[in-house]
Amino acid sequence: MSGPALHLALEIDGDGAHPAAWRRAAHSPDQLLTPRRVAGVAAVAENAGFTLVTLDDGVLPPGAAPDPVGRIGAVERAAFIAASTSTVGIAPVVPVTYAEPFHVSSQLASLDHISGGRAGWVVTEEEHAEAARAWGRPQVADADARARESRDGVEVARALWDSWEDDAVIRSVATSRYLDRGRLHYIDFTGETYAVKGPAIVPRPPQGQLVVLGRPERVPAARLDVALVAGRDLAAVTSAAAAAGTPRVFAEVEVALDTEKAGAAERVADLERHAPWTDRGRLRHIGSAEQLVALLGELSRRVDGVRLRPLVLDEDLPVLSRLVLPALSERRLVARPLPGTSLRSTLGLERPANRFAAPAVQEETR
Repeated sequence: MSGPALHLALEIDGDGAHPAAWRRAAHSPDQLLTPRRVAGVAAVAENAGFTLVTLDDGVLPPGAAPDPVGRIGAVERAAFIAASTSTVGIAPVVPVTYAEPFHVSSQLASLDHISGGRAGWVVTEEEHAEAARAWGRPQVADADARARESRDGVEVARALWDSWEDDAVIRSVATSRYLDRGRLHYIDFTGETYAVKGPAIVPRPPQGQLVVLGRPERVPAARLDVALVAGRDLAAVTSAAAAAGTPRVFAEVEVALDTEKAGAAERVADLERHAPWTDRGRLRHIGSAEQLVALLGELSRRVDGVRLRPLVLDEDLPVLSRLVLPALSERRLVARPLPGTSLRSTLGLERPANRFAAPAVQEETR
């Protein structure tokens, strides 16, 4: 673990973790996809002191009628947020089951440049046959095959981020040279289903490598910076965290909090009349802000961070901002990201060396 500070991430896709969350949202459904909405939620999270916001995504609609089914791409939303924030990390979900890793790596590298080194990447999979049809690709139906695509996709992206050395861009007016071609490299990747030669079309990201988050049972731990682990109780989370084998571990926690107008259980029951809150094997807190603070205090001894998934963003995020994060700060269990700090630095991760760069030659001093 990185130390006493617990890093808090917040999932901000849609109106909340419950499929019917829109019914309790503070805005009309037609406002969900507006730039003002996504920027506003991100600003609240940044001002509250969250380390990171994540944005779920997939090629298929996020729900079925009568619930809102619209969604703008996570990378596009992340880029908009990057331009309107200054400290919070931003990690879109981007599956590489069918997407071209070359293009994914370019998009994410560009996001890191836009954000000044605050970008991450949540790796997931496209599981449904409809997703393959939407991409016009043969279905990757086998779980092991999907894991292979994620593994290879992350390896290609990481190699492409290194395919430009840090000083490849020289901008020499005197010699009319923009690039030093000797500092661009082919990655020459050959996998089971595709090959990528490279190099990238975007300079190396400010962080060198973006922070990569994912489930360690689906992506090899060696390719992840942060493992996202689940469990229905503290014992299960502790066990999963111990087995992760990654530099950092974040627990997944779904939350429904007491508000001034309604209790947490009452709010959940109101939404359950419309649709079930699917059990995805994650730790779930339904109760007061004080109880959540105590739970997060327990988790701080087991994991490096927590990704919170609020029942309804418009109801739970104000409680998190007003009661939960300040209480954790008073107990010195969390630390706010600092301006001008990369996401890697905030998480206590070193900036990795470029795999293609020649090691510096140090002369012995006598």
